[in-house]
Amino acid sequence: MPSYAYFQKQFVPLPEAKIGVMTHALHYGIAAFEGIRGNWNSDHKQMYIFRLKEHYERLHNSCQVLKINLPYTVDELCQITVKLVEKCGFQEDIYIRPLAYKSSEALGVRLHDLECDFLVFAFPWGPYLPDKVSCGVSSWRCPKEVPRAKLTGLYINNALAKTEAVENGFDEAIMLTADGYVADGSGENIFLVTDGKLVTPASYNSILMGITRDTVIKLAKNELGIETIEKSIERAELYAADECFLTGTAANVTPVAEIDRRQIGNGEIGEITKKLQQLYSNVIRGNNSKYLDWCTPVYTK
Repeated sequence: MPSYAYFQKQFVPLPEAKIGVMTHALHYGIAAFEGIRGNWNSDHKQMYIFRLKEHYERLHNSCQVLKINLPYTVDELCQITVKLVEKCGFQEDIYIRPLAYKSSEALGVRLHDLECDFLVFAFPWGPYLPDKVSCGVSSWRCPKEVPRAKLTGLYINNALAKTEAVENGFDEAIMLTADGYVADGSGENIFLVTDGKLVTPASYNSILMGITRDTVIKLAKNELGIETIEKSIERAELYAADECFLTGTAANVTPVAEIDRRQIGNGEIGEITKKLQQLYSNVIRGNNSKYLDWCTPVYTK
């Protein structure tokens, strides 16, 4: 089944959505992006896009940082995305990638005096990580001053960290802040379970305020009665945790079996992690009526 993109204000086959080699965003990382999941419910025969509005609200905020004037409102972006997913017609889990970028074919480091554009495409994408992962603490650290935005140029350290981890035999990296506290995975937020409570890095620890992170915090409180402690986490606390898991749009809720070749718990998915994973899976597929307002249904043909 072919995939499509919304590109230069029209829907086109994905291979036809191409930019010029002088496009400013390509050279300087002047772009903002989101990752959005569409989750196929085989019982309902329907696709559900998870927390679509919140993703586009964050994209608008990211664009403010880079002086990108998006030509669409949040509601218009949601409508475009629903139409795109309908046109693609996939009946499996998908990944949706919106990108707002400086589209002028011009060189020179700056944000001003440049045209802006928006594109979005979708494609089938299954699990991003294995069922449980091994992580290594990376030598690459998060920048000290990180705007709370998903900006393409900010992800170079994350890419360096991910490749370093894989080349050292791990599935994923854990990045530290400039001050040596735990921050994020290369593309995920991180949670520990300690004494029956969730512990996660605070907003001031150079982290992205993840939408999946927010979802898990709310589900833990509302459904399991578990509070989340947001604080600075020292590296040694990783090794002493009862459980550990990663969260992200691509990764969903993924258990961590070991960190720096130290086993976490019994090396399997922990009790609380398992409950949160099951809750999250039901919610994103539209199987929990309490949270249907988080799910945008798309009727694919």
